[in-house]
Amino acid sequence: MPRSRLMLVAACSLLLVACSSKPSFINEYKIDIQQGNVLSQEAVAQLKPGQTRDQVRFLLGTPMIADIFHQQRWDYIYQYKSGQTGKVESRKFTVFFDAEGRLERVGGDVAVADVSEMTAPTTKTRLIDLGSMTGEAADTPLPPREEPSYFRKTMDMFGF
Repeated sequence: MPRSRLMLVAACSLLLVACSSKPSFINEYKIDIQQGNVLSQEAVAQLKPGQTRDQVRFLLGTPMIADIFHQQRWDYIYQYKSGQTGKVESRKFTVFFDAEGRLERVGGDVAVADVSEMTAPTTKTRLIDLGSMTGEAADTPLPPREEPSYFRKTMDMFGF
């Protein structure tokens, strides 16, 4: 009888230990965590001194931190944590206003555009040639369409 109790206790202990550890080849899925304001370089490049608070809010969004003790300052904070590697990327961008509520200066991790970037027009589209047909290739008629096979007709009948 004592031997069977000892075996029962050992079996229960092994089961509990097996539940608390995992093999090294089993990896659980961890999601990527993105928090804060995502600021694009294009949005920051549109900031100009003298803009109102509403114009800045339209371009950058609502700030993450608007301190009541520092009403002339808005902080945009962004943090990204990769689920696979655990690497954390942090960015901070600060907007300062003058006493009249106009944009005075900015600072932070996102670079502001140069004067040449603001004045030089940039083309956002490009022309891609997909090939052109010659005159005689355009005049030749297309070959007749092949009748679908029995298998294809059956699959179409069932919606596949």
